Amino acid sequence: MGQLLLRGARRWPDKEAVVFPDRRITYRELADRAWSIARSLRGLGIRPRQHVGILMTNHPDLVSSLFGIAMMGGVVVPINARYRTSELKFLVKDADLSAVITTDCGPRTDFAQLLRDGLPGLGEASDPARLDLPDFPELRAVVTLADGPQPGLVTGAEFRAMAERADADELARSCSGVALRDLMMILYTSGTTSEPRGAMLTHEAFIRIWMSTGRCFGMTEEDRFWDPLPLFHVAALGPLTFTLGHGGTFITDAWFDAERSLKQIEEERATLLYPTYPPIMQAMLTHPRFPETDLSSVKAYLNVAPPETLKQFQKFAPHAVQLTTYGATECGPASFNRVTDSEEQRLYGCGTVQPGVEIRVVGPDGTVLGPNEPGELHIRGYNTFSGYYGDPEKTAEAVLEDGWIRIGDYGTVNEHGQVMFLGRIKEMMKVGGENVAPAEIEAHIGTHPAVKLAQAIGVPDPRLVEVPVVYAELHDGREATEEELIEHCRGRIASFKVPRAVRFVKGDEWPMSTTKIQKFKLRERFLAEQAEQSASVGRTR
Repeated sequence: MGQLLLRGARRWPDKEAVVFPDRRITYRELADRAWSIARSLRGLGIRPRQHVGILMTNHPDLVSSLFGIAMMGGVVVPINARYRTSELKFLVKDADLSAVITTDCGPRTDFAQLLRDGLPGLGEASDPARLDLPDFPELRAVVTLADGPQPGLVTGAEFRAMAERADADELARSCSGVALRDLMMILYTSGTTSEPRGAMLTHEAFIRIWMSTGRCFGMTEEDRFWDPLPLFHVAALGPLTFTLGHGGTFITDAWFDAERSLKQIEEERATLLYPTYPPIMQAMLTHPRFPETDLSSVKAYLNVAPPETLKQFQKFAPHAVQLTTYGATECGPASFNRVTDSEEQRLYGCGTVQPGVEIRVVGPDGTVLGPNEPGELHIRGYNTFSGYYGDPEKTAEAVLEDGWIRIGDYGTVNEHGQVMFLGRIKEMMKVGGENVAPAEIEAHIGTHPAVKLAQAIGVPDPRLVEVPVVYAELHDGREATEEELIEHCRGRIASFKVPRAVRFVKGDEWPMSTTKIQKFKLRERFLAEQAEQSASVGRTR
């Protein structure tokens, strides 16, 4: 990872590498800043292969820290900026962090205070550069890159001064000696169905699959790549990697706002876009500014959604190629559309496997299934993770003896090798003996003109084991009733897929992880509603 940026600084020193609304950074400036952070970490006493966390919203210092940690041979641990005290305490201990780097990212979150609240004893530490916290035996220091005193934290000025303690020649040798299969990153899963787990990724597994993804996009050094996602998430870290690896310019913002995003895409003349998730694309498509936004510079963009939803998203930039993918934190984009694929291939499939990667479909009894037969998706290749840090039990469940990994996804592969993701196995419904993928119901509900976004869940039923229920968000100014949406399904999809109930939510009411809707929380919400109704009936009686 470190060499990727250093190579870019040699090839394109004065070219814009990263663009924020208020800051433009060249390849040379980014490499110099990353090298300075690497020296300071070594001066602090952090050694190769030790784990260093980054807690920030999207910020130039986050990008510099990512590459700086990699340059000095450390292991990068991005921390979800939405975490609060209990989650921070869990991750810092679970990941055996030796240091945490943060900074002042603006008024939204005081990360220094959040760390003091989440790490008992930090605020009272007598020597911030040599912490001794009983709950976190590996933690040596918490660093803020901002200037100004912060109780318990190494300040930016103190951290910069530590660079003088580092042996520059030894650091250069260490940077050059990082091996492809050294551990590069521990990337915690989003926790949509369970507690977050730290996926261990080598330099080869992460960089090689994402550079391949850049080639699927047709990425060149002339491209300007816009990505609104948080840089602690794989869907931003990966595109950042291949953009800089191909000599392009990476464009982002501290947070996603539909109006700011449309303005940024237009003004920066972005050529490739990575909105990825339906809530982001829907917010831009329905914003009043959208009809007047000049998107003529856009050549290709990526979304992950059911076919009917992807059809709606083609309105965003009809002249451009819309792509989709199948992948996960544990393996990156294992399959990907190509810009040369037909429209039907791009709408009704997640592309074919990337070079050097295999995907198979396996039935409940372990039998490898044939074309178009739905089952559990297994992945094998250089791109797969090494296991979950500190969790041998979960690793044994996911990493199989013959090199395949299983991460709990359900889908098909057709006779042409096109992969179709149908959902998480834990989210699959068993309706009267029939397997039902939530995506099938969501895709059809999404064809109703009033529906902006729909999510299907399975809830217990005494006769059929499970039945589907849908939560739906409507377009502004549009109306629909529960009965109307249920009727929209009757006669158009199989009767066992027709939702038994529909609940309406507003855009800010979806329970979210970093980027995805947490369906288990929707299920909990519906079951709590049912329990309250039952209790109310009991009280009435």
